[in-house]
Amino acid sequence: MPQDTAAPDRTTAQRRVTRQAPVFAVVGAVSTVAYLGLYLLLQPPLGAQWANFTALAVTAVGNTAANRRFTFGVTGARGAARHQLQGAVAFLAGLALSSGALALLHRCDAHPSHLVQLTALIAANAAATLLRFVLLRLWVFRPPRESP
Repeated sequence: MPQDTAAPDRTTAQRRVTRQAPVFAVVGAVSTVAYLGLYLLLQPPLGAQWANFTALAVTAVGNTAANRRFTFGVTGARGAARHQLQGAVAFLAGLALSSGALALLHRCDAHPSHLVQLTALIAANAAATLLRFVLLRLWVFRPPRESP
């Protein structure tokens, strides 16, 4: 009877996710607080869309670096630039979601309150965070495959 070799791989992957998810959540929470603070600071002079872009761009670089080190355990300079470029893809996905949420919100209400804007951005960023974790885990920081 053939052995099921997929079971150990699945168990290892589950252990990795179990370890990575809480660390990713902490990095994400810190990044989200920084993002929202920057957004609130920049929104009056720049407007909603430019404040969103700037705050997201600034925090995305720090978020990718922090996840690289703490969530996925990658240290040293080797591959850092590539990881940031790949992280930029996740940034663009988050930008599309948050910009779309702001555009939809402003279409429904020309002058939404800061609280309503922040609520829309938090919802959009929650979806972007899930997508970011999947992209970072399966593409940017994918563990090397073991050869049989």
